Amino acid sequence: MPNTTVIICIDGFDPEYLEACDTPNLRRLSQKGFLKIGRSIMPSVTNVNNVSLVTSSYPAVHGISSNYRLVRETGQEIYMESGEYILAETMFQRAQRQGRSSILVTSKDKLRTLLGDGATVTVSSERPPPWVVEGVGPPPQIYSLEVNGWVIRAGSYILSQRPADIVYLTTTDYAMHTYAPEEPESQQHMTILDDAIGDLIDAHPDVTLLLTADHGMSAKTRMVDLRGALGRYGIGVNPVPIIKDRYVVHHSNLGGCIFLYLDDLSATTAARAVEIVRETPGVEEALLREEAAARFKLYYDRIGDIVVTGEPDAVFGDPSEVEMPPRLRSHASVHEQDIPLLGYNGDFEGFTFEENRDIGRYVFERALV
Repeated sequence: MPNTTVIICIDGFDPEYLEACDTPNLRRLSQKGFLKIGRSIMPSVTNVNNVSLVTSSYPAVHGISSNYRLVRETGQEIYMESGEYILAETMFQRAQRQGRSSILVTSKDKLRTLLGDGATVTVSSERPPPWVVEGVGPPPQIYSLEVNGWVIRAGSYILSQRPADIVYLTTTDYAMHTYAPEEPESQQHMTILDDAIGDLIDAHPDVTLLLTADHGMSAKTRMVDLRGALGRYGIGVNPVPIIKDRYVVHHSNLGGCIFLYLDDLSATTAARAVEIVRETPGVEEALLREEAAARFKLYYDRIGDIVVTGEPDAVFGDPSEVEMPPRLRSHASVHEQDIPLLGYNGDFEGFTFEENRDIGRYVFERALV
């Protein structure tokens, strides 16, 4: 068993990009290992899935059910960007407890602060330490095609300077939000990633590599206003977009799943609200809190009174607050759950990979034992 396990989470890596773009290094690695299409965790957003990966658990266990949370008791709204909100042990904490070392490199600084507790080295492209910049070069802007290549190269460089047992590299999905798989910019972005991954393996040929995504990506053409839909029936509601984060250029905080917090918590109002929402064009499913927590394995205390998911082309938003972008690509619904699962040079015999979470399970069960 190789000493180092490298996990790469490519943000927004819908399988369509793998089909449309030439990625010779990923193809080569998959032919020597495995490549299959698996599923991400719902809601299909960044924080939920990265935490599911690093804890090998569902939101019901680790507590992160969204990027952004309303605290029902106080009305406080929180960006879920701190490790204090994670309720399960991460692979970095497990490694630290075992006296092992780990490296975390992220594009988005929010993931460094969310995931980094227990990691030996933590770096983001937005706040890189001088010694990494000296070794890799200055990071490109967060809204660029090149930034994700920098993350992979930074991880490889750090590993050459400070050997580690676990390396976790996670990127940003600006390119996927902005460009469809068949556009030339997508090929450019995938070439940058593929070259960087190939160079990492060339520099560290003995590592076990596991690669996946936090979610896929879809073209969106409709914005559904649930505050307005319920308001027409006199039902007051506070819709909280679970995709919401500080990187609004990506998605304008418009995603395919939303939490609804009702002003009136009576069972009668809740049942009527679900009925109205289900009949609203663009809505695929509306679930009361208990049912949503059970179906999607969510943390009950941190979700809305109603959880709503959209049809493939729909996102949820308030037109008085945000304008629908002309060519929006986004995620968060069940339609962005398909993701690649790739493994290379590992002890995969008898191990089943079905969800991205299983990559974290592999780390806990085969690498950190």
